[in-house]
Amino acid sequence: GYTSDIADGIIWASGGTVAGLPLNPTPARVISMSLGGSGACDATTQSAINGARSRGTVVVVAAGNSNADVANFSPASCAGVIAVASVGRSGGKAYYSNFGAGVDVAAPGGDTTGGITTNGVLSTLNTGTTTPGADSYAYYQGTSMATPHVSGLVALMLAKNPGLTPDQVESALKSTARSFPATCSQCGAGIVDANAAVSIAST
Repeated sequence: GYTSDIADGIIWASGGTVAGLPLNPTPARVISMSLGGSGACDATTQSAINGARSRGTVVVVAAGNSNADVANFSPASCAGVIAVASVGRSGGKAYYSNFGAGVDVAAPGGDTTGGITTNGVLSTLNTGTTTPGADSYAYYQGTSMATPHVSGLVALMLAKNPGLTPDQVESALKSTARSFPATCSQCGAGIVDANAAVSIAST
């Protein structure tokens, strides 16, 4: 797809208007984006994110898997997103995870080095390419696996307190994050702590 397709997806999912489509009757409060590419954030994507945030939608984005500075990847480098790095089983930075000042928090992303697939994150799959096919499961690693952990936590926080703004959600995630038990330089505020974040959401 094109960058414009992704931008339209962000706009539509958050309740914005996209030409040729009916309005989304149930706008998302959180968008989880396990996708990205090289290059700094572009104007089209940033505009879509700004619109989503203005409608109260939290945008959570995978930092990327190039073991490089997140500033050089989009949409993780866009302003106003929650960029998620990945930790392995030790709680330190997964060898593949992007890093940098633009990362906000980290979450478990799996580490299947040595062929130990069960050290990954078990994810749902579907064999379909253009229409639904058979459902299955498989182990994966990546910031794409860490990101939905954070998105799910955001959903729990918003269920507890629907009045939270995107900035308040980000602040709560960071203030309640656990310290890294192993080295994770420039991986954000820490590893998200679901219990602590949901508890603080009500206040």
